[in-house]
Amino acid sequence: MSKLPGTSVVVETDPADAGRRVDIVLAAHLPKMSRSRLKVLIGQGCLTSTGATIVEPAYRVKPGQNFAIAVPDPIPATPQAQAMALDIVAEDAHVIVLNKPAGLVVHPAPGNPDRTLVNALIAHCGPDFTGIGGVRRPGIVHRLDKGTSGLMVVAKTAEAYAGLAPQFAAREVERAYWAVAWGVPAPKSGEVSGNIGRSPRNRKKMAVLRHGGKPAVTRYKVLRTLAGGRASLVECRLSSGRTHQIRVHMTALGHALLGDPIYGGGGVSRLRTLPQAAQVAVKALGRQALHAKTLGFQHPVSGDARRFDSVLPHDIAELITILDFH
Repeated sequence: MSKLPGTSVVVETDPADAGRRVDIVLAAHLPKMSRSRLKVLIGQGCLTSTGATIVEPAYRVKPGQNFAIAVPDPIPATPQAQAMALDIVAEDAHVIVLNKPAGLVVHPAPGNPDRTLVNALIAHCGPDFTGIGGVRRPGIVHRLDKGTSGLMVVAKTAEAYAGLAPQFAAREVERAYWAVAWGVPAPKSGEVSGNIGRSPRNRKKMAVLRHGGKPAVTRYKVLRTLAGGRASLVECRLSSGRTHQIRVHMTALGHALLGDPIYGGGGVSRLRTLPQAAQVAVKALGRQALHAKTLGFQHPVSGDARRFDSVLPHDIAELITILDFH
């Protein structure tokens, strides 16, 4: 075993390792890491061999095969309070509904140890908020990607968490997203289904998988054709909540989101098909054109139905206006 710069660890196997499960082999060569921890890292796409990503802990080691595993830097066990401005839509003693801006990470993770929504919520809600539903992700019952803006609900009390989490698990929450996609889906309304899991070719991406992954369904509807059919405003509703679900499913449908930095939000040649002003607007986004616009749930304590609708952020609204004009 030898350590490379950063957090990458290279494991050189022995002849006796051939044919054994890779998670067992790694655990034998890395005694300071538990097998369960290694299985998680493998599932997250952190293991490679000669450039190919391995995502199955049961993968059988080949004779003479070596591996590199990326080990994320540790993050603090308990997030600290950090005062930050919050766009609060509604709040009571049990829940807080807010608009998350694009660029804000929901909770601490490798690469984003602080200055997250959780850090801001601890400062806003006070010390009693820490530990609700978990120490590292207090109050969080659902998430939005860093580059996705829009509505979120957070539990402020243990009672609220116990009432909200099952609603999300049972898919009883209304969630509608507005996205600007390349082209116009045909038919103009429909359903995309397909198991989503870590891409075996790129550990930073999710993908629709033939084998493995978790079931996911996205229902879409074209709200407006833009730029003469070169783009469209699409509403997407989720009946499941997988990582990058809308972005992955729309890409699989052949209509990736404009500005998406991971799933082909438009190469140079595709961008050039748009009017100059629209090209500038897409580049200015710096993120996928996706906004969580509508959120509906049952209040976890009172039982009342709550439904919220948010205004599109300026960057997406301006992009739509420019595309709609041409």
